[in-house]
Amino acid sequence: MTRTEYIDQVTAYDTVVFDNDGVLVTPPAYETQAEATRDAFREVGAADVARHHLDAIVTGVTIDGLRDICATYDLDAETFWEARERHDERSQIDKFEAGARDCYDDVGCLTDLSQNCGVVSNNHHSTLEFVLDRFELRPLFGTYYGREKTIESLRLKKPNPHYLERAFADLEAESALYVGDSESDVLAAERADIDSVFVRRSHCRDADLDVTPTYDVTTLRDVVRIANGQPSGDAPSG
Repeated sequence: MTRTEYIDQVTAYDTVVFDNDGVLVTPPAYETQAEATRDAFREVGAADVARHHLDAIVTGVTIDGLRDICATYDLDAETFWEARERHDERSQIDKFEAGARDCYDDVGCLTDLSQNCGVVSNNHHSTLEFVLDRFELRPLFGTYYGREKTIESLRLKKPNPHYLERAFADLEAESALYVGDSESDVLAAERADIDSVFVRRSHCRDADLDVTPTYDVTTLRDVVRIANGQPSGDAPSG
C-alpha cells in the first residue's frame, strides 16, 4: 500500500477502547503469575504440581481444562480458583507497588483524544481499578471492564467480545476502534465487527499473528493519529 492510498483510506473514529496489560501498563511477568499459581495450589493442599499444569493455568486455561487439572489433584475447582485469583491479584499489586511494573510513557498522549474512551481487559476488574487509580488514568475513560474472579468469567474473556460489546454500549459507539497487544485482542475486535490496532510493545515486537489487525503500530501516539483520521507513522496492515 502506498502512502497516498493509506492517507485516502484513513477514517476517524468516535470511540476508542484499550486493552490494559501490555498497552497502558507493562504486562505481568510469566514467572510472577506462575508463582502465584503455585501458592494457590499449596494453599489448597497440592504441593507438587506439574509444570504443564501451571503453564495451562497461566496462559489461558478453559473451564473444562481447569476442572480437569483440579480433578488430577483431587481439588474442588471453585476453591482452587478463588485462591488462585486472590494470589494472582496480590502478586500483581505487589509488583506495581514495588515499581517492577509501570505505566507506559506514551499513555500521556491519550489526553489528546476527544473521543469517548474505555478499557477492556482480561485481567480482574478489581486489578484494573487498582491500575486506573494508581496511575490516575480513570478520568481518561468513560467505562472500563475487567473480568469477575469466577470460573464462569473464563467463558467471557477475549477473544469473546462480551466485555467489548458492553463497553461500546456504554459509550454509544458508532465507529469504534480497539487497541490491543495480542492475537486475542484482534480476534475480539473482529468478532465485534470493529477495527483493531495491534501495538508492538517490546514483549510482542516480533509476534507473528494468525489474524490481521486493521492497523499495526509501535506507539500509542500512532493510535491517537489513527483515531483522529490522520495518517500514523506506521502503515496499516494489509
